[in-house]
Amino acid sequence: MAEKLRIAFLVDRFGRRFGGAEAYGVNLVELLCKRHEVTVIAHDFDHDLPVREIRVRQQRKVWPSWVRVWHFAWRARALTRSGYDVVHSHMDGSAGDIQVMHVTPYRLRRLNGKAWWQRALVWIQPRNLAYLLLEEASVTQRPGRKLVAVSPFLRDQLHVAYGASLPIVVVPPGANAVAHDPNVRERTREALGWAPTDKGALLVARNPLRKGLEAVLQAIETLPDDFHLAVVGAGPDLGDYLARRHPGLRNRVNLIPPTPDVSPYYQAADVYVHPTLGDSFGMAPLEAMAHDLPVIVSSAKYCGFAEYVRHLHDAWILQDPQDSADIARAISELCTSASTRARLLRSGAELIQSMSWRVVASKYEALYVQSIEQRSASLAR
Repeated sequence: MAEKLRIAFLVDRFGRRFGGAEAYGVNLVELLCKRHEVTVIAHDFDHDLPVREIRVRQQRKVWPSWVRVWHFAWRARALTRSGYDVVHSHMDGSAGDIQVMHVTPYRLRRLNGKAWWQRALVWIQPRNLAYLLLEEASVTQRPGRKLVAVSPFLRDQLHVAYGASLPIVVVPPGANAVAHDPNVRERTREALGWAPTDKGALLVARNPLRKGLEAVLQAIETLPDDFHLAVVGAGPDLGDYLARRHPGLRNRVNLIPPTPDVSPYYQAADVYVHPTLGDSFGMAPLEAMAHDLPVIVSSAKYCGFAEYVRHLHDAWILQDPQDSADIARAISELCTSASTRARLLRSGAELIQSMSWRVVASKYEALYVQSIEQRSASLAR
């Protein structure tokens, strides 16, 4: 175990309700702050952890997002030049000793596979220039810097963007098994309007349409009326979308705004469905598994989490996340077949034990020690 360290933790928003990557930070810091002195530097906070906060004032909303991101990187660098043993960053920029990458590289999306004139057009736009330079600063090697990807899927993308020689450590998110509470399940299902015999599917996402909601809605339409869907993270415009595109589902689909406490909805559901078209990892399926739910998830071509599971062993893997008929088959099978369901739940429980947040925190503590030793050795030369 690492000795007590002074850790600066950089993240845009620190709170579980802000999304998967943000919840990753909160869950990790919750363990780290029990053994270390943690200072969180962020734009926004929504938590109850005993950590020191430094709020970076956001630039005025009239400024474009790239200006605000650049300003945060500049302020973070200034705030962490001294006073900390290690800087753990989830933000692009040069400040991090431990630099965690969560999303597909900007360089890969904007430059790879483009003609020379298309790349030239990308480089002359201030927004693109800012994001490209900040990302490059994040992956630039120096003594003691550890570049972390949240999945092998993302590691491979970084290698395509920046070269196969770039050293990258893979540390996936974690989850802790949640004890099932029949009272929570009953109260939540009652609040959703689900009868005891109804089958409930769940999708949790800050932007549900990007996580495959349309295909799930098409699937629910083909299933009997006792199959329902709850969508947690729904924005105010999603109700209009549902009414316009799927008016027949208005009584079978519950839209729940973003909430820091998703656990009751996991406990209320019978199956979790995540037909994403692009997730570097995908924390929600892992969290669903921690709540003893069978999981339907896109293949590793679309979702990093799928690299840790096998079809009909740990999860139901969708080769085509837009195939609503396959999604409907998966929902029906996992809600009605006791043997298939039991097999997935048993294997899922074993997976959760190997991917607990305690395991994740230990991996980061080992990286902290390596980073400190390598920086000290470099200064001693």
